[in-house]
This record gives sequence, structure tokens and C-alpha cells, in this order.
Amino acid sequence: MPGEPSQPVLPGIGLRRTLGLWDLILYGIIIIQPVAPMPSFGVVSTAARGHVVTAILIAMVAMLFTAISYGRMARVYPSAGSAFTYVGRELHPALGYITGWSMAMDYILNPLICTIWCSKAAQNFFPQMPYFLWAIFFALLFTWLNLRGVETSARINAFLAAGMGIVIVIFVFEAIRYIYHLSYFGPGFFTHPFYDPQTFSSPALFRGTSIAVLTYIGFDGISTLSEEVKNPRRNVLLATVLVCLVTGVLASIEVYLAQLVWPASQPFPDVDTAFVHISGRVGGIFLFGLVNLTLLVANIGSGMSSHLGAARLLYGMGRSNALPRSFFGAIEPKNHVPRNNVLLVGALALAGAFAMSYTLGAEMLNFGALIAFMGVNAAAFVRYYVREPKKRWTNLGPPILGFFICLFIWLHLGWQAKLAGGIWMAAGIVYGAVKTKGFRGNLVQFDFPVDEA
Repeated sequence: MPGEPSQPVLPGIGLRRTLGLWDLILYGIIIIQPVAPMPSFGVVSTAARGHVVTAILIAMVAMLFTAISYGRMARVYPSAGSAFTYVGRELHPALGYITGWSMAMDYILNPLICTIWCSKAAQNFFPQMPYFLWAIFFALLFTWLNLRGVETSARINAFLAAGMGIVIVIFVFEAIRYIYHLSYFGPGFFTHPFYDPQTFSSPALFRGTSIAVLTYIGFDGISTLSEEVKNPRRNVLLATVLVCLVTGVLASIEVYLAQLVWPASQPFPDVDTAFVHISGRVGGIFLFGLVNLTLLVANIGSGMSSHLGAARLLYGMGRSNALPRSFFGAIEPKNHVPRNNVLLVGALALAGAFAMSYTLGAEMLNFGALIAFMGVNAAAFVRYYVREPKKRWTNLGPPILGFFICLFIWLHLGWQAKLAGGIWMAAGIVYGAVKTKGFRGNLVQFDFPVDEA
């Protein structure tokens, strides 16, 4: 208004730095979920011939080195927080694009494997209803909830994480009580979950490790909060490493007790929901139902949020015209959701639930995740060792070890996962080359949604 003093422009307005170290650790644990090793326990045990604890610990070592690289890269790009950004800016835009394409596969596969697992878990309650009907139900449920714009809040997610923690405590107590009352402990009973000479096989162990990486997926989400953290140069790095460490310790306790209760020599009634049957052995029908319900709720929440995350990723690519904007960049005006993408991801999840197993879906997801992890380690190596005037061993060791351990695990994925993942990557490279006329133009932009756990 004329005659009124103009409002002063306040410099430096941005996000408030209110999050401390323990806030970040809690956030990371909520993202990963305390029950993370339970859904994949059966498939890891089958692949690793009973050496689930060892597979979890080897995967933890790889994730710890990678977590150091993520924490360090978050110092340089506090607002980006994504592997494809780190790789694209530090190494080459084309390599960043390849990393982003591999991460896109993860986003699309996550709701698919959640649909498979939820269908198997629901069958434990209602076995008379066939699997294909449950798969249709959950694929439609995720799609319907996301079309209505339903999202879980941070408070609900924290409450669910606390509930999962209580269930873990109950399981640990019942498992210890069950083991204590066993009448006979064979030779090496307490060490066989780590190493059983009768079943041990290095290729089998590392194949199991390639699946066990799924336990840690999501820890990198901490780096997206860099601009809201007190002392981010210290706390983001510490929190990322500590979340991997805490997750590995909790997961090791859970699977160690499970392996003692149900030795690898005994087949599971259902590999995909093996942990539920182990819970039934130690705690009867009550614990069977409680763990089954807990994991079902956890996977419904994960499936719903990952479904929307995949749809948002496709929307970001459509909005930037990386994909046809008329379809992928459209927003439904009533609920403000990318309706076309939600429907497409739902259709892919349903088709995948019929076309592949949980094991294959998990390995394909890890195929893309491990490529991203290798990329972040390589970016950290270039940023903090190659380009630094002072060559320090502390800047050389973690990214190099992280890269080669992740590569070693990646090479032990099943051939079906490598074939399917290779086809996806080849299709992405061809698409990117055509889109940019031989990678000479502007590359496809990946607008990864921030996890709002």
C-alpha cells in the first residue's frame, strides 16, 4: 500500500536446525523398522544354508563403510541427499543417471515384494482364501489408499515402531525360555547359527548375504535431513553409521534366536513367512498371530508408502519431461496425487506378484541398491581422496572397502536377479542415450521423494 513502510527482507530464512543425534537415530530406525530381518529370514536361511546371522553381520560391515560415505557426501550436498546426485556431480552425469535408474527399479519393486509378503501373511490367518485373491486385494488396497491421498503421519510411524519393539522383546523372551527348556543341546548348538561345518558353503553364504542387505535398506534416508540437523557435519555421519550398527545388532539377536529355535536342517512350512512359524513354535498360537499381524501391518505400511514413493518418482520424471509429461506428469485435481502413476505401479505390483517370487523380487531390489551404494562409495573416494591435496588413509579406506565389499556381494546375487536387473539397466541406458542423443544433451532428472517417516 502507498505510504506504508515496506516489509524488510529477512536474510537466511530456511529450515530450522532442531534435530539432534538421537532424533536422527530414531528417524533411521523408524525408516528401516525394528522387524526388518523377519520377513526375509526364511529366504536368507534357505540361501545361506542356515547362516543367517553371519550373512546379516557381513552385510552390516558393507553398510557401515557405505554409511560413512553417505555421511560424508551429505556434508557436501546437504539438500540433495540422494545417491544419483552424489554420483552425477562428483563422477559424471551419465553415471549419476545410471545410478538413478537403478534406484528407480528399487522404488517400483518395493511395493511388489510387499504385495507378495502381505498375501502370504494373510494366508496364515485365512488359508482357505487362495494366494491370487490376496495378491489382488493388497495390490488394490495400496492403489486405492494412494488414490485417496492417504498418508501415515510421523506420529503413527513412531507409534508403530514402538509397537514392533515390544513384539521383539516378547519374541526374545519367549525364544530364550523355549531354548532354556530344551532337553538336549547338541555339539556346537550355540555356534551353528554362525558356522555349521555340515552345511557351510562360501557361495551359499554370500548368496544369502546378497539378500540380507534388504535388512538395511533405507538407512540413507538420514542424509535427506542434513539442513535440519544441529552440527550436521558430525551428526549426520554418526547417525548414519550408528543406525546401521544398531540395526545389525538387533537383527543379529533376532535371527540368532530364530535359528536356534528352528535349525536349518528342518524345512519351513512356508519360506516367505518362516519367522511367523518360528514365533508359533516358541509362543504358541498367541505369538504366531501377534508376529504375523505385526509383520503384516509393517508390510502394509511399507507397501503403501513405497507405492506412493514410486508414483512420485515417476511424476518427478514426467514433470521434468524425462518421461511423457501428458501421462506421467499429470496430477489428479481432487486429491492431488499422480493418479496415472499410482495405477501403473499398482498394475506392476499385481503382475509381479504372479510372475515372481519374494526371493527374486528382493534380490532384484538389492541389485539396484548395491549399484547405488557402490556409486556413493566411489563418489566419496573421488571427493575426499582424489581431489584432496592431503592424501589421508581415513579418506581412502572406508570408500574403497565399501565399494569392493558391495561389489563382492552384488556378484553373488542369483543369476535370475542379475539377468532381470541387467535387462532393466540396459533398457535405461538405451533410453537415456536416445533421449540425450548419445548422452550429449540434458540427462533425465530423477526427483526422488523424501521419506517423511
